[in-house]
Amino acid sequence: MPSLFSRPLALTQGDPAGIGPDITLAAWLQRRQLGLPPFLFVGDPEVLGVRARQLGLDVPLREADASNACAVFAAALPVLAVPAGVDVVAGEPHVATARGTIAAIEIGVSLSIKGDVLGVVTNPIAKSVLYEAGFGFPGHTEFLADLASRATGKPVFPVMMLAGPKLRAIPVTIHIPLKEVPKALTTELIVATCRIASADLRARFGIEQPRLAVAGLNPHAGESGAMGTEDMDIIAPAIQVLRAEGIDAFGPLPADTMFHDDARKRYDVAVCMYHDQALIPAKALGFDDSVNVTLGLPFVRTSPDHGTAFGIAGKGIAKEQSLVASLKLAAEISRIIGNRR
Repeated sequence: MPSLFSRPLALTQGDPAGIGPDITLAAWLQRRQLGLPPFLFVGDPEVLGVRARQLGLDVPLREADASNACAVFAAALPVLAVPAGVDVVAGEPHVATARGTIAAIEIGVSLSIKGDVLGVVTNPIAKSVLYEAGFGFPGHTEFLADLASRATGKPVFPVMMLAGPKLRAIPVTIHIPLKEVPKALTTELIVATCRIASADLRARFGIEQPRLAVAGLNPHAGESGAMGTEDMDIIAPAIQVLRAEGIDAFGPLPADTMFHDDARKRYDVAVCMYHDQALIPAKALGFDDSVNVTLGLPFVRTSPDHGTAFGIAGKGIAKEQSLVASLKLAAEISRIIGNRR
């Protein structure tokens, strides 16, 4: 199968006890019919081999690196070996695997920043397992931003976006308790998030004049202050700043009327005030084929929009569609970036 790509994507292992190995194997087996871009798996080949046998899949593995992964990809799944740290049992997470999980992410980011790969696609991690090992970040997004900042010496402001066939949605605040959201939400944070969203939708998605629908925080966007003043005091001023800069942002909008079919035709991305306000509609409208995209990074990063799913790991029922969509979107973003240079 001749490749149209001179560089692969880096696909990190994620938690090896989760469904990352399952969906990786399934995706590679469908590489021809789905037209997948070549990817280099960064993780433990032993985990892949054991999982393939458990699932009854015939997937040849070959140790490789970024320089030869594209050539290998047609006949075998190329693997850049990173030991898991312990014998892995599907569905049974172990804290000893945390170091390997983190190392795989670090390697994927390093390859991306150096330009050896087109971008990094990350399989799901289990934050609780990493926390037990002393992981100091709320999640993947924040860790990637720290790695990027350390590598480039520049501040990085990451923006999480769920992108699916029917909806793109961004949460302004991410992995914090709901009760902390009103305190964390500021006009400056909303403005910074929307600036990056607008810039990256242009640069990475080819949308020349992105339309940003900004959700309110409170029911009915506060009902003119009757249900809370944050919408008037924090969100509306942010929209005024953005519009003065030429960014097509509008709102604050009642979140309960933002996501039906006709409403979605009015915007390119929904900017929401907290995690579930964005992710519930995104996953309801595209659970199997939505992609987690991190905007604001100096490299391309996508990920499936689901978790490790330990309960179904190794059982042959995990769906690979979101990983497939993540691989395709990462390659498409890379193509758009390349064409704009």
